[in-house]
Amino acid sequence: MEFGLNTFGDVTAGSDGKRLPYAQVIRDVIEQAVLAERVGVDGFGLGEHHRDDFAVSAPEIVLAAIAARTERIKLGTAVTVLSSDDPVRVFERFATLDAVSRGRAEIILGRGSFTESFPLFGFDLHDYEKLFEEKADLMVKLLDEGPVTWSGTVRPPLTDQQVYPKTESGHIRTWIGVGGSPESVVRAARHGLPLVLAIIGGEPVRFAPYVELYHRALEEFEQPQQPVAVHCPGFVAETDEEAIETLWPHARNMLNRIGRERGWPPLSRDRFEIDVRDGAWHAGSPETVAQKIARTVQELGIQRFDLKYSVGTLPHEKMMSAIELYGTRVLPRVKELLA
Repeated sequence: MEFGLNTFGDVTAGSDGKRLPYAQVIRDVIEQAVLAERVGVDGFGLGEHHRDDFAVSAPEIVLAAIAARTERIKLGTAVTVLSSDDPVRVFERFATLDAVSRGRAEIILGRGSFTESFPLFGFDLHDYEKLFEEKADLMVKLLDEGPVTWSGTVRPPLTDQQVYPKTESGHIRTWIGVGGSPESVVRAARHGLPLVLAIIGGEPVRFAPYVELYHRALEEFEQPQQPVAVHCPGFVAETDEEAIETLWPHARNMLNRIGRERGWPPLSRDRFEIDVRDGAWHAGSPETVAQKIARTVQELGIQRFDLKYSVGTLPHEKMMSAIELYGTRVLPRVKELLA
């Protein structure tokens, strides 16, 4: 098992309740990653967004800064929005990060849960499926690190094209992140890439059929078996009550903002507490969070669990405390429960 932490670089609030500058948020993220390594976390992932409520739009640069301050922790994305990027540039950036970090770079390829990058970079949302499908196909070829011949409709063709730099190991660990559609699960299997399930709502056990589908599809495509990871929101505090009281105003504001954009009803306190108790949230005291992580791992048969510990304007100091508890108390207890 591997255990990671993810953040989107959510723009946080200072002690006066006002939003911090983007630059400060990015510097705080680096400190959070350094602490994550110190307390024994296996991996640290940064999401890519192009919105005013998230500070990280160029995760590879932030990850390179983290690489200079760390030695062991794996450094990846959560996710790289491949549909609105160029696979060749994605490979080049991550191969460079892999060199800087001495082989610790990882990529999670995805379509993202927001669409701001499409108009920003001149892509048509009507091409949503085609963009990801074709670019994922090219990305898989690039990951072989040999000459690439490829043609499609979303970018110019390549003929025996070498792409540099090559990595020292000849391989960048690359996953495909999905939100739970069967088609996306099968796509990951067809490409022979490990799967990350983003579970942001509902009981994690509901995703067991997707894990089963993925393993069946790997067999049908005659691909070797691959690990499955899960990404879930959460937070750790000394007690369950403290965790809920700390989280609630930040989660409410963040989810209601997204809800207004997508037509969701406002989040009630009762609904939030139900989601924490029975849904995707892995939040509470170290014992509560450890028990829930162990249950998710066992029910889904996964090989990696990533906790998305940042929640809207939740202050940096609260996140640092949660990271410390996650590494020093939650993870040892999870390992004990799974032994």
